[in-house]
Amino acid sequence: MSLSIVFLNRMDVNKTYTVDEARKKLEHYCAYQERCHKEVRQKLRDMRMIPEAIDVIMVQLIADNFLNEERFAQAFVRGKFRIKKWGKNRLVRELKFRDISKYSIDTALKEIDLDDYYSTLDELVQKRIAQVKEPNVYKKKKKVADYLLYRGWESGLVYEKLREYLG
Repeated sequence: MSLSIVFLNRMDVNKTYTVDEARKKLEHYCAYQERCHKEVRQKLRDMRMIPEAIDVIMVQLIADNFLNEERFAQAFVRGKFRIKKWGKNRLVRELKFRDISKYSIDTALKEIDLDDYYSTLDELVQKRIAQVKEPNVYKKKKKVADYLLYRGWESGLVYEKLREYLG
């Protein structure tokens, strides 16, 4: 069984694609879920496409609206905020890592309703305070703050909430 998997993987490595085949494959890849330009470029490199072909395919994907940086950024922000409850700092850092433009990042951050943002932070603080079993209030504050800062919440908001709940 594992031998056949190895054999299939080796076959895949040696496969070459025409520009049309690669474009079709990438259209499906982009239609399945929003992708950033960096991911698509890497996928094309993994398919061993030459730089000229990559440029042609990228232009075609953008022209046919399979690839849209602003739409990707908005979907990314909505999803990571709603599901993983990331703060704005983490969202910005992750989008910059994906080479998303400042304009698209700013537009995407507007997707977050401020009331939802503050209520989510409030929920996270309360939940984490209940989870941290630390008798020393200063150590407890630090543990909760570290957790929230790692998730990208702004330090001013975090410490304000901690003062509200832990004094």
